[in-house]
Amino acid sequence: MSDPITVLLVDDHHVVRAGLRALLDSQPDISVVGEAGTADEALDAVGRLAPALVVMDLELGAGEDGVAATRRIRAAHPDLPVLVFSAYDTDADVVRVVDAGAIGYVLKDAPPAEIFSAVRGAVVGRSVLSPPVASRLMQQAQNPGSALTPREAELLTLLAQGLSNRELGRRLFISEATVKTHLAHVYAKLGVESRAAAVAHALRGQTVR
Repeated sequence: MSDPITVLLVDDHHVVRAGLRALLDSQPDISVVGEAGTADEALDAVGRLAPALVVMDLELGAGEDGVAATRRIRAAHPDLPVLVFSAYDTDADVVRVVDAGAIGYVLKDAPPAEIFSAVRGAVVGRSVLSPPVASRLMQQAQNPGSALTPREAELLTLLAQGLSNRELGRRLFISEATVKTHLAHVYAKLGVESRAAAVAHALRGQTVR
């Protein structure tokens, strides 16, 4: 059996951390190794505990918010994924955290299965967005004025759900090579170089070129 996914929880509300810890620890392949309530505490805990994933709240009280904390963690530990866990789902918030380097954005009212899937996907490098956010991404990507073709818009929407190239190919009934070609076209049209950047770009409504 492989080692469990080690998680650091960052939230300024103790009750929220306790609830999320209990939820995540209910899974045999996930283990919460620490908690933090501020950005400074989070940076210190990352250095001491070396978690595989940081689950970050967007609001952290009077100090630096989750966006600033995410940016600091990613700057100090570029290989450490940060998954934002928030009660807010505005496009502006999503764009801010993705720009800060977060790998995904999950809502606090998401069902447990979605949260577990997001954690497992984040540690292997998959971008993850909650369905309501991904739905708005689809609307942006399918805007009649978009430079993306219908297939490219569909691919971008599925990309936000954290699917791998192989899974994208299976969903769209195309080969992985074709998926890579479509992705290259999407990146070129949006002027980006990564999946996360493509998702953030579309959420800004900037798919029109």
